[in-house]
Amino acid sequence: MSRVLVVEDEPSILESVVYALGSEGIETLSAHTLGEARGLISAENCDLVVLDIGLPDGNGFDFCREIRAAFEVPIIFLTARSSEVDRVVGLEVGGGDYLTKPFSTRELVVRVRNLLRMRIEHQRIQRPVTPRTQSGFSGLSVDVESATVVLHGADVEVSASELRLLAVLVEGSGRVFSRDQLMELAWDDPGASLDRTVDSHVKNLRAKFRAVDPSTEVIRTHRGLGYSIGKDLVSNLR
Repeated sequence: MSRVLVVEDEPSILESVVYALGSEGIETLSAHTLGEARGLISAENCDLVVLDIGLPDGNGFDFCREIRAAFEVPIIFLTARSSEVDRVVGLEVGGGDYLTKPFSTRELVVRVRNLLRMRIEHQRIQRPVTPRTQSGFSGLSVDVESATVVLHGADVEVSASELRLLAVLVEGSGRVFSRDQLMELAWDDPGASLDRTVDSHVKNLRAKFRAVDPSTEVIRTHRGLGYSIGKDLVSNLR
């Protein structure tokens, strides 16, 4: 689950943003001041920050610079200022997006999800997925950077979507992902895909793995929940 820090001093706006993000399955932390926000971002592992520019104890632009000096986390600015200068400054200091009050919480949620997806893709590119597994499943290798999948020494040809889907499952080994979560994490445009698209890709991957090793269930089905790759199949993830 992604974790978002919302920094906003207006209670009604803070409450509506937290509710909207929570309704989408996004964990939220909230702060009314920069002082509170500094403590939270240092103590918690945040995936994104929604940041008001005008706060009682400081300026959001300055806080953005502080965050950029220590963390690589996307930032969406919220502000009552609508001038082009403010938007440009927000982007120049490291903001990833900008919304002017009043704004639609639905639009904010979409922008948050887009930046979270881009962050996941960036991390995936920076850190190729190469699992080393225990005996009995010692030959699985998934490398997103080189777009290769190897099982027991045999190359497995997969499509780009199958590769991203498999990478998500391997990175979250032991976790059960719902179809919606897999579409969100593995597809560039999850809204353009149907949940049965995930089933189809899993079916194709299973057929390819069984052609190499019919005895090993690589992708597990959890009825009514989704799919997973067990931790017992992945001993070390680099």
